Amino acid sequence: MIDPWLWLGLFILLAYTVEAMTGFGSIVIALSLGALLLPIPELLPVLVPLNIVLTGYLCLRHRRHIHRATLLKLILPLMTAGTVVGYFARPALGNNLLQTLFGLLVLWFAARELWRLWRARPARVHGPLAARGLTFGAGITHGLFASGGPLLVYALAGSPLPKAQLRATLLTVWFSLNSLLTLVYLADGSLLPALPRVATYLPVVLAGIVIGEWLHRRIDEVRFRQLVFALLGVTGLSLALPL
Repeated sequence: MIDPWLWLGLFILLAYTVEAMTGFGSIVIALSLGALLLPIPELLPVLVPLNIVLTGYLCLRHRRHIHRATLLKLILPLMTAGTVVGYFARPALGNNLLQTLFGLLVLWFAARELWRLWRARPARVHGPLAARGLTFGAGITHGLFASGGPLLVYALAGSPLPKAQLRATLLTVWFSLNSLLTLVYLADGSLLPALPRVATYLPVVLAGIVIGEWLHRRIDEVRFRQLVFALLGVTGLSLALPL
């Protein structure tokens, strides 16, 4: 049988190719596929530091578009608090329940996005209280799985921010929270054993960015997103209902 860590390298290549093409999904894709073969707690100290490479580069490149008021007054306070809650709740859940919950999150996210692409409808705007509750919940899922994106994007549905500002602001969120999680993994002792694998996968991440930017100009993004979300839906179902 092929070493599952070799499979993870393939999943990382796919995930970062998708992220470079569409601007989303590096950890969600790599973690959902990787969790079919490896425990989530072993994957996170590898995937989270790798994500800092991409988001750090993109934050620097698009820093003029960051909407600091939204970032500092709304998203970061609530998501940081939620991330802390999620991180400390993770050991109590156990790997099986953690995998099931993550599978349900991925399945919901994929089904929602496929439905939106099929119906081509604008996103429904949430009220202030609901948006704050969903943002806090996104922080909890980020602490559990380093995957707060699905809930946060849902929380910010219908945001008045222009696309460039919203993307740059979200990238700054991931860079900030994943930097925090990396420091936490350093403190709890899980980061140092993972560093050799992080170094091994860095060229894979860079290759995914290059391939994704090349494909971005040559492939229909809508059809590609449909394919990716269909893959995530099947993966989420496999994680939520393991055989």
